[in-house]
Amino acid sequence: MNTGKHVQEQYELWLKDPAIDESTKEELKQIAGDPKEIEDRFYRDLEFGTGGLRGVIGAGTNRINAYTVARATQGLAQFMLASGKASLSAVIAYDSRNQSPEFALEAAKVLAGNGIKAYVFESLRPTPELSFAVRHLKADAGIVITASHNPPEYNGYKVYGNDGGQLVPEQAEQVIAEIRGVQSFADVKRKSRAEAENAGLLQWIGATVDAEYIRAVTAISRNPELVKQTSDNFRIVFTPLHGAGNLSVRATLSGIGFGQVQVVAEQEQPDANFSTVKSPNPEEREAFALAINEAKKTDADIIIGTDPDCDRMGAVVKDANGEYFVLTGNQSGAIMVDYLLSSRKERGELPANGVVIKTIVTSEMGAVIAEHYGAKVLDTLTGFKYIGEKMTQFERTGEAEFLFGYEESYGYLAGNYARDKDAVIASMLICEAAAYYKSQGKTLYDVLQELYTRHGYFLEKLESRTLKGKDGVEKIQSIMSDWRSAPPEELNGLRIVKVEDFSQGLYGLPSENVLKYTLEDDSWFCLRPSGTEPKIKVYFAVRGTSAQAASEAIEQLVQTVMSRVDNHN
Repeated sequence: MNTGKHVQEQYELWLKDPAIDESTKEELKQIAGDPKEIEDRFYRDLEFGTGGLRGVIGAGTNRINAYTVARATQGLAQFMLASGKASLSAVIAYDSRNQSPEFALEAAKVLAGNGIKAYVFESLRPTPELSFAVRHLKADAGIVITASHNPPEYNGYKVYGNDGGQLVPEQAEQVIAEIRGVQSFADVKRKSRAEAENAGLLQWIGATVDAEYIRAVTAISRNPELVKQTSDNFRIVFTPLHGAGNLSVRATLSGIGFGQVQVVAEQEQPDANFSTVKSPNPEEREAFALAINEAKKTDADIIIGTDPDCDRMGAVVKDANGEYFVLTGNQSGAIMVDYLLSSRKERGELPANGVVIKTIVTSEMGAVIAEHYGAKVLDTLTGFKYIGEKMTQFERTGEAEFLFGYEESYGYLAGNYARDKDAVIASMLICEAAAYYKSQGKTLYDVLQELYTRHGYFLEKLESRTLKGKDGVEKIQSIMSDWRSAPPEELNGLRIVKVEDFSQGLYGLPSENVLKYTLEDDSWFCLRPSGTEPKIKVYFAVRGTSAQAASEAIEQLVQTVMSRVDNHN
């Protein structure tokens, strides 16, 4: 991080740099009398977290803009060139956010300037299709311009390796080292769009890759014949929340036979300001308000929503009273694990070496279900890149067969066609499961209750605190240090039987600033600074003998832990 003196120096360097355009300099001149704003824009360089670069759009080193995108791409190009491979290529996709097409083209021009061919989607596409396209086109890297479900003022830049997975820490550190070596924007090599196209270093892609991607997703369907048989009386309401999922999700649902799909008209078209929602996040009930109103009109069986870059999916189903109930990521994941594995076991297609992969902050419910069917379960650190890394390892060694991967934050994947969470296949699978169980007279809510009765009442909760700016970063670090140096021995009369500090590289996993505490009744909580937002996240999980017992236990746990977090000075 930069000190006050260096912050001012960085600010003035941007004002003087001949490589920076006048409109950017004018934006910076507007904040000349605001030292706090200057500090926030220049106290650090945007850092790679669990999702690459992500920040507020604007001028400055701690902002996402054409210059930070170009610098990052120059670093990536140098990392790629270091491989010594004679011919290199990368795929670039983007979502519906402000400046996304411009940042995507800027990245392509920098790759071209370094002699690297860029395949660029002609319009917005789901992030998982980028992961697929890297593999399909046998490219060496991928870039997605997205800030996932962050507020409208954000954008971001995610980097993928040649397996279609997000860069894991070892690779990211090498790219970061290259980026740091780009001292001046004058060091960034670029061609104009026309020069890149004429040299064959910029190729626009679209429909052909789309068709192959949809084909790969629909191939995972377990019951397409049943879907076709029930199509006339199974109604789906879908909202892409103004993002990239509209066409792909609809094509996939149609591809396996769903005929009654109603799209929320107000949220169908791309909108960088996400004007109908406070947050374009399918983790939040509020994002489904319009969809629920639409569903009530037609008595829809299920509602699905995807986030702006279409890698996260949320589902809403009818509860026992016929009211629409928003499933958590853990609940949707557990239902899909049970649906996929029960279907495969029923048909004798469950491999002896099958593995379900989840993250350390994801509910144990899916793990218990997977083990019930004889599948192994593997835990990874938070971030789908770690799930993707394991998938590639299994593909290379043949030691296991990947069945399903998921995380509590609404990210899911089945099949080997991609290496990132995919809201397209999650939408297909959750709708297919709902149609399958409807044919048996059940809703997904009924199925969830059956799973609780069979395996225990698992309940989870996430609390997060937003702490912005330099002071916020320091407070988050201080909170983590407090829990690390003085862990409690007991909470609410229950002994803490295990403390896991993942910064120590436990279980062969990479080092990450995460603390997890397990109590003697198998409940647990976990503290983790977000890698993509100025937040500290605290995850909680309990397993009770009844819904009421689980609810009471988790409320007590949350209250005790968050009291210490919130009262930290």
